[in-house]
Amino acid sequence: MFSKFAKNKSTTFKSMPEKFDTFIGKNAVIQGSLAMLESIRIDGKVVGNVESSKEGLITVVIGESGEVQGDIAAHRVVVAGKVAGNIHAHDRVELHADSLVHGDIKYGSIAIEHGAKVMGLLLQVSDASNANLGDADAQNAIRKAQSTTSGNN
Repeated sequence: MFSKFAKNKSTTFKSMPEKFDTFIGKNAVIQGSLAMLESIRIDGKVVGNVESSKEGLITVVIGESGEVQGDIAAHRVVVAGKVAGNIHAHDRVELHADSLVHGDIKYGSIAIEHGAKVMGLLLQVSDASNANLGDADAQNAIRKAQSTTSGNN
């Protein structure tokens, strides 16, 4: 019963054709923020934020050897490597099996493979009014979740 899911890894993630005009190779190190106008795949290291406008349907992919030390804001974010920073995906976040995220994730929808690691909050935002949740809002969400959990014991 369970083996059919283990053999077919595509059951978790939507297959979406993506055109990447920008690649950062695994031997490259970029220091500084990136303002993206097209989708990007990062297999190297970026020390700085990776951002795109809300209007653009930009995808940021962090490959298995990729690493970002900074925040990521894009339409869609796919992580197979490491991120040390917050992620804000206006549409979707995908975390692959060996991915590691040290930071909060704000998303419209999310897919997480078994083995992915997140050291932070997962906050679903459904519209523009909720898109700018700050630290106070995150703390309120934690308190609410804790009070709900402790009330059920």
